[in-house]
Amino acid sequence: MQKELRLSGSGGQGVITAAIIFAEAATACGMNVAQSQSYGPEARGGASHSEVIVSDAAIYHPHVERPGLVLAMTQAAADKYAGDLDPDTGILIVDSALVPNVPHAAHIVSVPITTLAIEQLGKALFANIVALGAITRIAGLVPLSAVEAAVQNRVPPHTVEQNMQALMLGYEAAAESKV
Repeated sequence: MQKELRLSGSGGQGVITAAIIFAEAATACGMNVAQSQSYGPEARGGASHSEVIVSDAAIYHPHVERPGLVLAMTQAAADKYAGDLDPDTGILIVDSALVPNVPHAAHIVSVPITTLAIEQLGKALFANIVALGAITRIAGLVPLSAVEAAVQNRVPPHTVEQNMQALMLGYEAAAESKV
């Protein structure tokens, strides 16, 4: 089994951090993982994406070519990366507030990621962890408990409680969405 994921948005949304946390959780579960990232010249606001490959065998090519799952946190990210999805089984997760024109995909999951972060936690800062919760449920690759442990190890100690709430918001929101 090898699964390829691409998390995308704009700089400052935390897609790279979310990918790192997901990769750490998969590694803790004994899986082989390759994680990479790319962002535009602007640290905040420029294009940003991160890729994660999770496998139970050796990973010989650490570049995602045909992701099975793409997270798009902005319209530009959806437009740029949704076309790479596997046409038969690919899952596109979009932030419903920031991606009004959803590209075609075999399976589309629309979650109000940023809206949940703002309304429930008071800050868009937690949107990446809300997205991580949705990815955890939808991908079904890593147990929620492993992602919780990875979040706790990665985020600043004074934000652990809010990040745990964000993770559960996304996890629960994804349950309400059809794949």
